[in-house]
Amino acid sequence: MTNWKQDPAQRTKEHLATWFMRVMIGTMWFQGSIWKLPLPVSGGFRAAIAPIGEYAAFDFHRWIAKNIFMSILPVLDPLVYLTELSLAVTYILGFLVRPMGVIGMLFVTHLWLGLYRQPEEWPWLYVFLIFVQGFFVVTNAGKSLGLDAVIARTPFGPFAGDGPLAHAYRKVV
Repeated sequence: MTNWKQDPAQRTKEHLATWFMRVMIGTMWFQGSIWKLPLPVSGGFRAAIAPIGEYAAFDFHRWIAKNIFMSILPVLDPLVYLTELSLAVTYILGFLVRPMGVIGMLFVTHLWLGLYRQPEEWPWLYVFLIFVQGFFVVTNAGKSLGLDAVIARTPFGPFAGDGPLAHAYRKVV
């Protein structure tokens, strides 16, 4: 709401629509992360990796799923959970949306190619998710009623000045 109150330029249907899409995709990532809670390894996550070993579009992808992913599930599960949770927080808050959008696109590309030949999957769903996150990257969606807009307008804390974090943030956002 800070953006809405402080910046009249944010009060457009375009910014509102972008904010809404970003929050909904963030909510989708959050909901998708819940069943992967690493306790220590989620049975749901194991069940999600197994089909990649059978249905991936490419032989090397199937081999990686069977021979590497399945053997490192105790490490992989928490990393995937934290990645999905980070995507959720990023999109909902509108913070670091561009770099995390690229990570989201790569993440979904792996799912698209990994489940490409599974009969129960519809591959275009993953293409859609890649495009939506690509839209976030191209339009800098974090600057639509998000924290990225607040920081761009009035840098504060480690994002102000010429420090390394401020410089890195300005470069990626």
